[in-house]
Amino acid sequence: MRARKSVVLFALMALFPIASLCQAEVNVGLSLDKDGIKSFCLAIGEHFNVEEKKVVVVREAKIPDEDLPVVFFLASRAGISPDIIVKMRLGGKSWMDISLHFGLTAGVFYVPVKGNPGPPYGKAYGHFKNRKKEQWGSVRLTDVEIADFVNLRFISERYGYSPDEVIKLRSSGKSFVSINSEVKAKKAGKKPSDKIASQSDEESKGKGKSKGKKK
Repeated sequence: MRARKSVVLFALMALFPIASLCQAEVNVGLSLDKDGIKSFCLAIGEHFNVEEKKVVVVREAKIPDEDLPVVFFLASRAGISPDIIVKMRLGGKSWMDISLHFGLTAGVFYVPVKGNPGPPYGKAYGHFKNRKKEQWGSVRLTDVEIADFVNLRFISERYGYSPDEVIKLRSSGKSFVSINSEVKAKKAGKKPSDKIASQSDEESKGKGKSKGKKK
């Protein structure tokens, strides 16, 4: 009898770490959902056809949230593993340096719009507006401009949302994590949380060293 009790007690004790781990995972999930990060990572994974956990791994490598789409966008266009992009980025390379390394010029980031974009996109679009298309290869975008362009494309293509509308949301000072949550809720016919407050590609003339899948 005592032996049976010991076995049962041992089994219950063995379950506690598992239960605690499961609870921890649930808590982490709820925390990420509350801030919109989990939804953002999930959307990136689905859009670029990678597992959500891969996006989370890149995030844990200290890649800022709004740079996550850039990693997977460049990996897709260059036809390489996101790990290579992350390694180069953490090694100190700018997004423009990484792009040019794989033969991708600034034109690959361009997203057509109908109106005249204001801040923070005005200057970025000015680089293209002031040059003929065949001269876009000489454009050098900053890290911030590239992140703004890639997130603009990602959200507008992901939800079939007008790039001009996304720019308006960005101009109001909202983060792309917040914008993703808001646009997703609108498309689903839901009211965005109070806490969280397909355009054709304009390809650059430069080609990647190896062709990746285009979104």
